[in-house]
Amino acid sequence: MSYNFYTGEVLLIDKPLGWSSFQAVNKLKHGIKNHPSFIHEGNKIKPKIGHAGTLDPLATGLLIVCTGKKTKEIESFMGLTKEYTGTFFIGATTPCFDLEKEIDKTFPTEHISKEVILQTAKTFLGKQEQVPPLFSAVMVNGKRAYEHARAGDDIELKPKQIELFEFEITDVQMPIVSFRIVCSKGTYIRSIARDFGLALNSGAHLTSLRRTKIGKFDVKDAVSPEEFVKNL
Repeated sequence: MSYNFYTGEVLLIDKPLGWSSFQAVNKLKHGIKNHPSFIHEGNKIKPKIGHAGTLDPLATGLLIVCTGKKTKEIESFMGLTKEYTGTFFIGATTPCFDLEKEIDKTFPTEHISKEVILQTAKTFLGKQEQVPPLFSAVMVNGKRAYEHARAGDDIELKPKQIELFEFEITDVQMPIVSFRIVCSKGTYIRSIARDFGLALNSGAHLTSLRRTKIGKFDVKDAVSPEEFVKNL
C-alpha cells in the first residue's frame, strides 16, 4: 500500500495488551520517520503523529492514529461514539477499578442472579453523571489525577456527563460478567464497573477491556503496531 504520511494518513491500529497508547504511537513514529513522504523540497520533515483517544495498558483494541496534516482531525475522531467489550469481576473492588492494583475489599454475591444483572444493566442506559477513576488522566489543580493518587493527595473528582447508548450483558458465569457497551466520549468503563457493583449492592472491578469500534471504524480492519511497521 502507498502512503503519504506528510499529507496525512488515518491509521487503524490494534493496540496490544500491556502497551501504552504512547508506546504504540512511538512504534509507528520510529517506523515512518524515514519514509519518502517526509522528504519535502529536498528537506527532511519531522514526523507529525498522534492518536485519537487513549487506551489503558491493560486494555486492547482500536486506536486511531493520524499523521501529518490529518492530525488536525484528531479532535473530531475523539468525539465519536465508542464500542467496548470486556468482563467485570463481581464481588470485589480494587483502588483503580481494574487489575492494575490488588483487590482491597470483597462483598457478598449470594443475592445476585443473572436476572438481577440483566435488569441492572438496563438502568445504566441514557445520559448520566459519572465520576472518573482516581487513577485516571483527568487534570486536577494542574496535575493528572493519578499523580495525586500516587502521592496520597486528598482530591475530589467532579462528575462529568456521559451517555450509554447500549449496555448488553453477553454472558454471566459468576463472578465473571461479560458485556458490550456503546457509549459517548469521555466514558470510563472502569467507572461503569465500580457503579455496576454498587448498583448490585456489592462491588465489582474491570478484568478485561477491548475497544472494538470508534464511530464507523472497526478493530477488524486494524493491525498491530509491529505488523504495520513490518509491512511498510
